[in-house]
Amino acid sequence: MWWSWLVVLYFVIPGRTVQGVVLRNGQRLDYPINGLSSFLVTLCTAGLVYGKFGFVPFLWVADHFFQLAAASYMFSTAQALFVYLRSFRRPSHGAQPVMLALAGNSGNPVYDFFIGRELNPRIGALDLKYFNELRPGIMGWVVLNVSFAIKQYHTLGYVSNSMWLAVVPQIGYCIDTLLFESKVLTTMDITTDGFGWMLSFGDLTWVPVMYSLQARYLAFHPVHHSTVATALIAVMGVASFLVFRLSNSEKNAFRTNPNGPSVSHLRFIKTESGSKLLVSGWWGLARHINYTGDWMFGLAQCLATGFDTPMTYFFSAYFLVLLLHRNYRDECKCREKYKKDWDRYCEIVPCMFIPYVI
Repeated sequence: MWWSWLVVLYFVIPGRTVQGVVLRNGQRLDYPINGLSSFLVTLCTAGLVYGKFGFVPFLWVADHFFQLAAASYMFSTAQALFVYLRSFRRPSHGAQPVMLALAGNSGNPVYDFFIGRELNPRIGALDLKYFNELRPGIMGWVVLNVSFAIKQYHTLGYVSNSMWLAVVPQIGYCIDTLLFESKVLTTMDITTDGFGWMLSFGDLTWVPVMYSLQARYLAFHPVHHSTVATALIAVMGVASFLVFRLSNSEKNAFRTNPNGPSVSHLRFIKTESGSKLLVSGWWGLARHINYTGDWMFGLAQCLATGFDTPMTYFFSAYFLVLLLHRNYRDECKCREKYKKDWDRYCEIVPCMFIPYVI
């Protein structure tokens, strides 16, 4: 029902349409940019539900977390199986052949099912990969966080400062993601990876279930921080988020228009492939400084839960592994694409994550 609700909003909520990157066959697909509007409509609907039923539906969500996680797992797996089997279809007369992901066409059915065989599976105008990337999981994460905060309030009569430290930044992160929805169209998930079990499970199950661990823990094990600790964690969260957002915004602005007023002063090197690599600004400090900001932002929410359990730090540990793996893939891809120009770039910007350190 949750997935279907958001599919309906995908089609009925007005919004601008943008084109994705140029595909191998020369095509550019159209994508509706209405994720934030869909979120706001859902938020208003949740307000109406609260006005009618009070806290009851939200407490039900908090109390049935594992059942919802299991249902999400089964649905995400079924969806992955559907798109895998459908990738073998024959195109209708006059239609473009099915475009397969380069990595997902290995001939090994287990691997191809996992990594994704078809690059951009669509049912009519519904782009399944793009839709799943930001909507059901990201918005589901918000629903779970709000439900756990309500659960704590229902139990204690107030919301602890630790819960605010965990939930508010995460909801802000989700809104920011939806606000810059079009930026996802240039990420590896959309441009390179197929849509298989890895992304289906990751988008629908892993993100809302694992990323809400801090709020779930605090709903049942409240932690109370001193004013100083609260301020330090809040400052860490804000500062790291600014590193993440400002560095990504600078990169996207440069990609869109290198002569734009906000980026025209930046230095770059031009590669033989015709691309330009930034060597000043945020990207002159470290080659993947956005990853650093992203990881430290998540760590701040883990710190909000205190140190009584390692469970809430699983997110930070997992995210570190994820970013290191993505960094490895990025480095390999860029080294293959830019060849000697990449070596020259690495000499100018030697650090990957932390300026002057590593």
